[in-house]
Amino acid sequence: MVTAILRPKVQQYLQTQETADAAQVALRKSPFTDIPPAALAQQVEGRQRCRKKLPLWHDTPGIYYPMRISIEQASSALTAQYKSRQLPTGGRVIDVTGGFGVDAFYFAQRVDLLTYCERHEVLAHIAQHNFNMLGATNVDAHALDGIAYLDTQPADVFDCIYIDPSRRKNRQRVFLLEDCEPDVVVMQARLLEKARYLYIKAAPLLDISAALQSLHHVRDVHIVSVDNECKELLFMVDRAYNGVPRLTAAALTPDSERTFVFTAADEEAAVSVFSGPLDYLYEPDAALLKAGAFKSIGQRFGLNKLHPHTHLYTSGERNPDFIGRTFRIDRVETYSTFKKEKHPAQANVSTRNFPLDAATLRKKHRIPDGGNLFLFFCTGPQDQLLVIFASKS
Repeated sequence: MVTAILRPKVQQYLQTQETADAAQVALRKSPFTDIPPAALAQQVEGRQRCRKKLPLWHDTPGIYYPMRISIEQASSALTAQYKSRQLPTGGRVIDVTGGFGVDAFYFAQRVDLLTYCERHEVLAHIAQHNFNMLGATNVDAHALDGIAYLDTQPADVFDCIYIDPSRRKNRQRVFLLEDCEPDVVVMQARLLEKARYLYIKAAPLLDISAALQSLHHVRDVHIVSVDNECKELLFMVDRAYNGVPRLTAAALTPDSERTFVFTAADEEAAVSVFSGPLDYLYEPDAALLKAGAFKSIGQRFGLNKLHPHTHLYTSGERNPDFIGRTFRIDRVETYSTFKKEKHPAQANVSTRNFPLDAATLRKKHRIPDGGNLFLFFCTGPQDQLLVIFASKS
């Protein structure tokens, strides 16, 4: 951490570099004799990366930005705020894998005392500085290994433990909880001696069913998307809970939060109604698809499904409550007919349960991407290959 970065004149200079190319800043001579160009470039790039992901950090004077990977691995403000609302109010919470401190900051807004631990000393000092700049006065920050710190604490000293295991091992990406560091599967009983609640953040590619086989006392699983992109999973463990886990698909945007709550039993009991495309087509949000609510979607929103393995839905009347994208169906053709006709000059191509992917179809039929037309290549209720021409509703 180059503390000279925090001098007022340096901060003023960095403000003037709002749109500068960080790579060019790194190559230019530094205007400050005690600050290398690379350190300035890191601040320029960090602030730019936080503009949309972490606007409070971007807008707050005196924030110190870490290396790029620490910002990339941090939660966004939207997901961190959502997770903070799942915490019990008051009490003591510990974040044992603190990182850049985004989750810890928002958790601190809800609890009495937030203990932050980060074993990488420089990153821990950066986070502690930023907590001060952001006015988080109830954060107790430690530059040490969070699990080792927990081992020194008495039973039930915390109300909740939050952990975001590293998904890199020997420089390779891993996705199973058992392969992450630390291994929460092995140590879950040990962690639950220190707090009643254990909240585990996981990668969106993690198999939810497999994780539920490995973890005990899971009360809730939150599948969180931002702007229709699945970002993370949150497993909420309660050592006093022995019931069926609830699944919550949470679709977040900067302006809204929409949730869909169900259980595996609800999905098993749901009955799909199948039909060909009607007047409206519905594409579920990524969080709903990741959660596996394939039959529950149709039942809950009163929609027909096109095919057991085609996760697109249809109705004669528009349902404004649907969580995902809604389209007006303009016309439907079989794929064999589509191949014989003149193809659109431009269209947005999507596939669902179709033998060719979107990129192959665009190339094969010479369809440039973009415009207001949406083409859905899919399998219909009689196993026929269909092309649905649609426009945003």
